[in-house]
Amino acid sequence: MKKKLEDYLFRSTIDKNSHIIAKYFVKSKDLLRAAKGIAIGQSIGNPDVRLDSESVEILENHLAKIMDYEENLISKNAGVIRIAYPLNNYDTKEDGVTQLMCSLMGGQMDIELIESCQLIDVDLPADFLKNFKGPKIGCDEIKKRAKVENRPLLGGIVKPKTGLSVDELKDVCIKMVQGGVDFIKEDEILSNPSCCPFEKRVEVVNDAVQNEASKMGKEVFYAPCINSDLPYLLKRLEFLVKKKINSYHLNIWAGLPTYRYLRSFDYNIAMHYQKSGDRVMTDAKNIYSVHWKVLLKLARISGADFIHAGMWGGYLSDTKEDLSEWIKILTSNSKEGFPKTIASLSCGSHPGLVDSTIKNFGNELMMSLGGSMHGHPSGTIAGARAMRQAFDCNSKNLDPKNSKEKELQEAIKKWGYKND
Repeated sequence: MKKKLEDYLFRSTIDKNSHIIAKYFVKSKDLLRAAKGIAIGQSIGNPDVRLDSESVEILENHLAKIMDYEENLISKNAGVIRIAYPLNNYDTKEDGVTQLMCSLMGGQMDIELIESCQLIDVDLPADFLKNFKGPKIGCDEIKKRAKVENRPLLGGIVKPKTGLSVDELKDVCIKMVQGGVDFIKEDEILSNPSCCPFEKRVEVVNDAVQNEASKMGKEVFYAPCINSDLPYLLKRLEFLVKKKINSYHLNIWAGLPTYRYLRSFDYNIAMHYQKSGDRVMTDAKNIYSVHWKVLLKLARISGADFIHAGMWGGYLSDTKEDLSEWIKILTSNSKEGFPKTIASLSCGSHPGLVDSTIKNFGNELMMSLGGSMHGHPSGTIAGARAMRQAFDCNSKNLDPKNSKEKELQEAIKKWGYKND
């Protein structure tokens, strides 16, 4: 008897080396039909129309398979479904993130039966990952070059976001270095305005930053914002490489595949992946969304040396469980040997959060701040020093509330203290 499509559609186990396995949380009046809609529709064709040309070879080697969706049923109309996509459907060298996301989060958006669909995880096989380079420099080398031991990196964010002249931007950055930052990120709002043109400011600011850092016997990673469309984006990166700038900043709105593309040139420069705006794609309240941890996995393999991963205790505050999982994704040893990506915690960071942050998440991260550094009662230099003083207290097991350091006390008085 001739087999039907359904005979090939369900697999409780799968060869993980030859499939991309995606996990979804789906809401539907008919969860089984929804699962079929995703698996069939995102691999061989229309979920409800069968064709004579659907050969055994196509069904065996190209049809996506539904895995154990019934075991993970949460309610009558919602559940977790795993779909295994055959690697045969991809050119693993060239298709990359673009085709991956087209497959995993494509046509199901158009199926009326599917009321909500969130991609909550993805497992990528070695044959897919071998075509990604991972971070160029990575956490360990960055901390070594910045002379950072037994503490998080200290990141400073340029404020005001835009409107500064080149000389004003230079002065702000010099103050951050004098205060003790290890990393400076231009804000994503600053691209190439006439008041502070990209090429002019990069040379002036980087020379000033590195001259100041050399006095301290260290290197500071200065990340100009290169946000733009192609081909200007690549031209800006090439300019940074020519001028021997050590890092750059690119916002997620440049496109998920762009990070891998820029990393493919293997330039000796660190990539900062900025998440601002990601909730348009990642917020679980969206009808269709991609979980942030999926993007973190893609960020690390695509080459992110730094990534704005989330925040603890600020005006954005993620849960301990989520942040712990996200940092682990970025820093755990990978089978591919990728260096660790530095998780930057930013969105309300201040000196009073240092003890709590290190207590809960350790030292393999970066605490980045803008408002509480430049808005310190005694100015930018004092704002950076307050963070360094908080780090010092933590490393010596001292209570920062009893510190005699004026800058730290001013910061705690203004922004408070947290140690849970």
